[in-house]
This record gives sequence, structure tokens and C-alpha cells, in this order.
Amino acid sequence: MIRVAAVGDIHLGPGSEGLLRPAFETLEGCADLLLLAGDLTRHGTPQEAHVVAEEVARLPVPVIAVLGNHDYQSDRQTAVTRVLAEAGVRVLEGDGVLLDVDGTRVGIAGTKGFGGGFAGRCGSEFGEPEMKSFIRYTRRCADDLAGALRELAEAGSDLRIALTHFSPVADTLAGEPPEIYPFLGSYLLAEAVDEAGADLAVHGHAHLGTEHGTTAGGVRVRNVAMPVIDRAFAVYHLGAREPIGDEVLHRG
Repeated sequence: MIRVAAVGDIHLGPGSEGLLRPAFETLEGCADLLLLAGDLTRHGTPQEAHVVAEEVARLPVPVIAVLGNHDYQSDRQTAVTRVLAEAGVRVLEGDGVLLDVDGTRVGIAGTKGFGGGFAGRCGSEFGEPEMKSFIRYTRRCADDLAGALRELAEAGSDLRIALTHFSPVADTLAGEPPEIYPFLGSYLLAEAVDEAGADLAVHGHAHLGTEHGTTAGGVRVRNVAMPVIDRAFAVYHLGAREPIGDEVLHRG
């Protein structure tokens, strides 16, 4: 049994030092790893990233993250990534990491992802260069996610998790205004997860959304934006090949 702690959209910065640290320090007793699903900062500055880094540095479990749109706001995403990496956080963007958790090989593939919408109500690579660029970027993120998941499968992973900021499904957006769904995620991410195979997909971004969803291929999806889960992190249990149940083990 692998216990996956996850949270996104923590939006830390100066003034929020120590906000989550007490809860994160309890992870050793209830989780085997911590996933951060983007929007870790408010405006994507290195100063804000240092606050995030102090919250997660020296934790008793591995910390794996993707960045979110807020983390790109100041065009300092490379510096933000570097600050987090110096604190021991593995930041993914189109790649993956394989962890050994008590003999179980757990692979996490990650990308920020992007928007575009969902089947029947989505953008396409047609028309103006700006529109084609929008969708091509999303497709590139999805292709990279699928490639990373496949590489983890080839490396012998027992379990695979897809970590994104933008949502792969509309299910977990329920509660958000339908008009902004195209800016909250893309079905291309779900197609990548279903094609390459995963046991769980985790995302953030949709603050007014819903926690539980499923891809067309049956992969369970969880929106872990902090305003949605309403706690420092949620914990999901994964079995040999699929999630065997979700339990909230912490309400810090």
C-alpha cells in the first residue's frame, strides 16, 4: 500500500512563512511521498519560492512538484525551479522520477499542462497563429506527459502517477463557471494518461472545482487545489495496480 499526499494552489509568499510546515512535518506518519500540483507561489518570484522551499525542506518524505500558471507570472520559472530544487524538491516538466517506496517502484510523470477545453467544447489547431500556438503548446505538454509515463513503464514501475497543474478532465471542474473550462484544462492531458497508462492523476488550478473525477479510460483523477480539499494535504492509497480507496488522513 502506497500513501500519496498531495496538495496544490498553496500560493505562498512573504507573510505566510510557517503556515504549512507543522502539517507537513506529520507526513512521516501518514504518507510515503508528497506531490505539489502547481501554483506554489503567488506571482512566481524567487523570493516567494524561498518561502515555499522552507515549508518543504528536510521533510521526511520525497517531495515532487510541477509549477502552475502563477509560478510563471514573473517569467522567473527557471529561478523558481532552481530555488525549489536546492531545497530537495524534484520539479517535473515533461519528465518523470522513479521512487523506491519499501520495495514498490513508484513513478511520477509531471507537466504543468495547459488549457484548450474538453471533448465537444475545445479549441483546435486551426485559424490564427495565436490559436494554433495555444493548442500546440497544450499538445506538447500532453505528449511529454505520455512519453514520461511510457518511460516509467519501461523502467519497471509498479505504480504510475500523472501530476499536472491544469486538469485532464471536466469532472473535477464542476463548480467552476463553464465559460472558463477551456482555461482550466484540456482533454489532451487525459488522452495522454489513458494512452500511456497511469494509476492516478493529480492536478490543481480549479479552486471552485470538485475533488473526484475519472478519465474516459477509467483512471481516477483528483483535484487537490487547497481550496477544494480544504486542508494542508489529502492522502490517497494506491494498491498494486490501481487506487483501492481514498482516505483523508490529515486535516491540518
